[in-house]
Amino acid sequence: MDYFLVLLLAGLGVTLVGGGLIASRLFAPRNPGGVKNEAYECGEETIGSSWVHFNVGYYLFALIFLIFDVEAAFLFPWAVVFRDLGGVAFLEVGIFILVLIVGLIYAWRKGVLEWV
Repeated sequence: MDYFLVLLLAGLGVTLVGGGLIASRLFAPRNPGGVKNEAYECGEETIGSSWVHFNVGYYLFALIFLIFDVEAAFLFPWAVVFRDLGGVAFLEVGIFILVLIVGLIYAWRKGVLEWV
């Protein structure tokens, strides 16, 4: 009985999202044409092909940024309640940061952080 409300809300969420997608498919106008099929680049006409392959290094750089951004999201609540947690929590966060530092050193040595 404890999970009934959770299941009810999950079902309601799935129903609303699915209903919105189905309603959009049924009632939205579809007028494909030359202008709608062009790539939109900030109001500018595209020069050449719009399907350009990007360097994988950009994605790796973004993923590393994301990892350290999530680290900050984990450390902020820990820092707020630091005095109530004690020494074991300090040790655990130290291990967490150590693992991230090892990952950063690995990425640095592999050359992922070079913006080329």
